[in-house]
Amino acid sequence: MMRKALAGQRLVAVFIAGVLLLNFPLLALFDGPSTLFGWPLLHVYLFGVWSALIVLVAWIVERGAR
Repeated sequence: MMRKALAGQRLVAVFIAGVLLLNFPLLALFDGPSTLFGWPLLHVYLFGVWSALIVLVAWIVERGAR
């Protein structure tokens, strides 16, 4: 039971981190004319944060299943 509660708390922490990372002040830092390998930096940031959040949630859920 303790493991499920800890996994739930970690999922809430990932959610809060996602809200903060995908909020306006941080997005404004990456919104500009600069590119990375020809891709706009904002798109690279959004895709990177989005994929990192998915990986973190999958890791927490799979670790809690054991």
